[in-house]
Amino acid sequence: QVQLVESGGGLVQPGGSLRLSCEASGFTLDEYAIGWLRQAPGKERDGVSCISSIDGSTYYADSVKGRFTISRDIAKSTVYLQMNSLKPEDTAVYSCAADPYAGRCSFLLRQSSFASWGQGTQVTVSS
Repeated sequence: QVQLVESGGGLVQPGGSLRLSCEASGFTLDEYAIGWLRQAPGKERDGVSCISSIDGSTYYADSVKGRFTISRDIAKSTVYLQMNSLKPEDTAVYSCAADPYAGRCSFLLRQSSFASWGQGTQVTVSS
């Protein structure tokens, strides 16, 4: 059974940093693409970043490129999202998602079409 548990959210001042973690169980990270998506109140869900299953290639939305970094530790079954230079507009519930798709993860991210989802973790950027 695929399970995803996010952690690491919280309140941070503008310009600060947070690292989100997505702990996976029921599969191995080299078999599943993992994505981070976010949803702010009253807005549609947006894809933030993803990492492909086979080659670990990464993709970032333009809004976070250069500030966020996605990585994975296959041995620990955990995917991380390091978020630097945070802005108030980054405030949202961040969810990780997984899918056995073997192609480029950007396809899944644009469609929000991952098969399994975590519960989400709140990130609030405010002074």
